[in-house]
Amino acid sequence: MPPSTGLRARMRLELTGEIKDEARRQLAAEGATGLSLRAVTRSLGMASSAIYRYFPSRDDLLTALIIDAYDAIGSAAEAADAEVDRGDYGGRWRAAGLAIRGWALAHPHEYALVYGSPVPGYRAPQDTIGPASRVTLVLATLVDEAAYAGELRPPRDAPGLPPLDAELLAQSRGLADLAFPHASDEVVVRAVIAWTQLFGMISFELFGHFHSVIDVVEPMFERALLETGRMVGFPPPVGGRRSSGDAALPAPPGGTPTDGTDDAEDAFYLI
Repeated sequence: MPPSTGLRARMRLELTGEIKDEARRQLAAEGATGLSLRAVTRSLGMASSAIYRYFPSRDDLLTALIIDAYDAIGSAAEAADAEVDRGDYGGRWRAAGLAIRGWALAHPHEYALVYGSPVPGYRAPQDTIGPASRVTLVLATLVDEAAYAGELRPPRDAPGLPPLDAELLAQSRGLADLAFPHASDEVVVRAVIAWTQLFGMISFELFGHFHSVIDVVEPMFERALLETGRMVGFPPPVGGRRSSGDAALPAPPGGTPTDGTDDAEDAFYLI
């Protein structure tokens, strides 16, 4: 690459980063509906037409911010999971959950962008599906590995709890085929419930629904991770960290949920 081409590429990358940083500041101040390309250019001292070479529309800029947010929360969950001993399934669930909450508390406006109310008039393109799936595939991998290792011990159904109906069974089987190939239908349903409860608690905390109800949320969140982990069937956390010399456990035959299949990504886009 000629030096001039490399310099232009670096300058474009830097300016793109500055535009997104300013957009995030506006996101915090005005919310997603108040994001404006003109306001961004005005704050950066750019010509009003210059930004269109980087982001042709407000929706293109929103998409870039959404992809960054999904990648960041997915990376946080992946890194936390990787730090825990592979056989400590309860500890991995706890670590990933705490990392997701930690990221959300540190980036509340970006969390709201991807897990809050939809932006009126905005339709997310296919480019967001892969990044959106990363954080959920952490759970899918964890559940599938624990099931393959025979380490899931879900509690028995409460007396009087009806069996899964036929439609739900078909849907859970479809999810299992895509991303939980070694988990039972019942475990798949419980895993989806646990995952949505985790994000529901985070949303309650960030959006003020615990105000004057629960003042110190962290202990309750930790308790919720234990309860939901037990519901899925994870053993209690051991708490050990993974050492650099730990050998990876053998992958379940047929690939794990993180093998990058488009179908698995699609299945988890809306979870």
